[in-house]
Amino acid sequence: MATGDGPQNREPAWHTLGSDAVVAQFASDATSGLSHGEASRRLERHGANLLAASGVRPWPAMLAAQFTDFMILVLVAAAVVAGIVGEPQDAIAILVIVVLNGVIGFAQEYRAEKAMAALRRMAAHKARVVREGEIHVIEAIDLVPGDLVCLEAGDVVPGDIRLVEAVRLQAEEAALTGESVPVEKGPAALADAAAPLGDRAGMVWKGTLITRGRARGIVVATGMRTELGRIAALLGAGAGRTPLQQRLAQFGSRLAVAVLALCAMLFVVGWLHGEPPLTMFLTAVSLAVAAIPEALPAVVTISLALGAARLARRNSLIRRLPAVEALGSVTFICTDKTGTLTENRMQVCTLVVGSEVRAALPDPPAGVWHDLGLVMALCNDARVDATGTLAGDPTETALLAAVPAPCRAGWAHAHPRLAEIPFDAGRARMSTFHRDGDGVLMLVKGAPESVLSRCTPASIAAATAACGATPDSRAAGLAAAGERVLAFALRRLGSAPEHPDPDIDERVLEFVGFAGLMDPPRPAAAGAVAACREAGITPVMITGDHPATALAIAMRLGIAEPGALVLTGRELGRLPDAEFAAEVKRVRIYARTSPEQKIRIVRALQDAGEFVAMTGDGVNDAPALRQADIGVAMGRTGTDVAREASAMTLLDDNFATIVAAVREGRRIFDNIRKFVRYTMTSNSGEIWTLFLAPFLGLPIPLLPIHILWINLVTDGLPGLALAVEPAEQGVMRRPPRPPAESIFARGLWQHVVWVGMLMGGVSLVTQALALRMDWHWQTMVFTVLTFSQMGHVLAIRSERDSLFRLGLLSNGPLLLAVAITFLLQLAVVYVPVLQPVFHTAPLSAAEFAVCLALSVVVFAAVEVEKLVARRRHDVR
Repeated sequence: MATGDGPQNREPAWHTLGSDAVVAQFASDATSGLSHGEASRRLERHGANLLAASGVRPWPAMLAAQFTDFMILVLVAAAVVAGIVGEPQDAIAILVIVVLNGVIGFAQEYRAEKAMAALRRMAAHKARVVREGEIHVIEAIDLVPGDLVCLEAGDVVPGDIRLVEAVRLQAEEAALTGESVPVEKGPAALADAAAPLGDRAGMVWKGTLITRGRARGIVVATGMRTELGRIAALLGAGAGRTPLQQRLAQFGSRLAVAVLALCAMLFVVGWLHGEPPLTMFLTAVSLAVAAIPEALPAVVTISLALGAARLARRNSLIRRLPAVEALGSVTFICTDKTGTLTENRMQVCTLVVGSEVRAALPDPPAGVWHDLGLVMALCNDARVDATGTLAGDPTETALLAAVPAPCRAGWAHAHPRLAEIPFDAGRARMSTFHRDGDGVLMLVKGAPESVLSRCTPASIAAATAACGATPDSRAAGLAAAGERVLAFALRRLGSAPEHPDPDIDERVLEFVGFAGLMDPPRPAAAGAVAACREAGITPVMITGDHPATALAIAMRLGIAEPGALVLTGRELGRLPDAEFAAEVKRVRIYARTSPEQKIRIVRALQDAGEFVAMTGDGVNDAPALRQADIGVAMGRTGTDVAREASAMTLLDDNFATIVAAVREGRRIFDNIRKFVRYTMTSNSGEIWTLFLAPFLGLPIPLLPIHILWINLVTDGLPGLALAVEPAEQGVMRRPPRPPAESIFARGLWQHVVWVGMLMGGVSLVTQALALRMDWHWQTMVFTVLTFSQMGHVLAIRSERDSLFRLGLLSNGPLLLAVAITFLLQLAVVYVPVLQPVFHTAPLSAAEFAVCLALSVVVFAAVEVEKLVARRRHDVR
């Protein structure tokens, strides 16, 4: 019984029902599909065609998680005890700061989740549905039960679908059934209701891939009601962390153990030094909360997700988050030629008549140029459509576009076509017959060897005499330059043949000239290739084109030098693995290759220790895209299968976008390193300040409220503002980062140690000086430590260049964050109502001047460190 949008109770075995019965069950139509209104109603009723996002928590759970960390709970309990037995205002202040920290942590995590959700929406598949008799391309999430869906090779199936018609259809169902071989599909019903999923030939399943043929079918299930959705519900697994997150989480765990040990020692030493036990316990726990970098993996998520969103605005859609951090490690980019390095449109670039060579027809064309333009325009099946756009074969549209528009229209009117001999691959030419006054003009175009062999010796001799070279050699010269060469000829007849015959009519032709065509390089491609080479990245062209064409384009773009090795697919097929391994890093051009050979190229490069990005667009490219360290699919021309296999999709199919993505990936990773450098150094400075004071005979420099406040104001806004730091100067003039390199490599951990010790030393010098001068020592230490961290964050904006070269205004958000932190610190020192809460005293002008002077020490030391590094680099 039909329900209007499918059964509401237990669903029938759809594969046992005939297609007509399924259509009737869903009150749909096998020809016109659903109406737009009905589709909208069903979408509201059934919900979006989405799998429940695993690992995504609702916002209340996110907020609650900020206060369930073990050390936070210990701190809250200690604060409550302190409030009961000591000063209630201390407990309240600590609790307020804990809440503020939790709110900031929640805001960061919520922002990261929103960014990831936006990326998931951008990466969503499309579906072609028939509604009200017309085909529409919609977001797959808007698919509803009863929709009539069109499928073809390369598509990812958007829902569970009962086929109603199919032509040579095959689907790869390995993701669902484990069957590695594509399965034949058809609309016939089966009798066995309990048949396994892999045997239900009349069904295609959400998430599987169409590898051949075409089909139409009715959607029987969407979202979590699909077979894929049922599996997702059983799994319920959270999203995995990126390699960088995993490494930082492991580091954070090991560091936490060390910090807790130090905090325990601090408690014991402070207690033995005469400090109150409860105060020391609160101090130790506060330091542990501030110093343990439990937020590092979350910060990496934010940086990567926001970086991926920024890349999407630049036409690079990141499908897998680890690709963002991996971009900076790419050493080889293997790219298609057509559409990626070139514009994917044929263009006439050379015209040859007699001794003259031009890039375009004269306007208006006269004499022999008139004859050439006439053949180009009229011996041509391209046309101008209703929108004024040229339509037809790319070569023919290029020839037509090269003829001035007024000439095209005038010649077509003056010389109507009477008959034709269509193009034939065996002849490699075509001929058309046109009215020419009282006679007939026969126009011929085709491959040079095909046309020239039919021309009169006299016309060939005349062309040779005009330029001192035979037409054959001139055609060969154009082909060697990478151009596709067509020859043009004509013949004047008294009347059109009643039955045109190529053997009879295509002879005694008068040779007219040549046209050289090329798919021109994209304007930005040569610059992008140069940027690659400067960045230590080797671009490699892989194409199905002729070797001469491939070499010519590669030379234009700077990928290869004249005489470079071009390896053809046939040669590659004959080459043993050992010999190919010895040559693979030297080859810059692969021509006449098949998609299946791409995976061999990728593996050979990886075996040689290279980190490979590979572009692809077809179904057969998917294995190579999966094999590559970063698979890059084409957004405009690529199939769903290629996009599904890739880590990144180019929305504009442009090679320059890959290079821009590599640059952005390097910037993102650099900024993550800066955040780690800043956070770990700040924590190190706090630890050294508190840990060393008792051993130097000094009282504990900071109270728990001071430690938590510093953690709140310095780790919050300034740290996050580092994520928007512009790319370092010369970011694309340095070699790629080894993929296994630690984030603490290249001097980062040494910086954390020595600058942290310097920060702690400056704080302890401040304390000793203030005690000797009978100044407000604790407020001064509190202020110096806060200001030192602000100086440090400004100094580490670049690992090499001075802040004075970068300019303060080049990162507005960071400057604003530092200014806000500075003002907040002044508030807790000078605002009377805050002084008892934070146990501060107003500093005199002399005290504040000393604080400012000592706070500059860390900034100056880091600037000197960078100066020494620059000079060492210049010496090399």
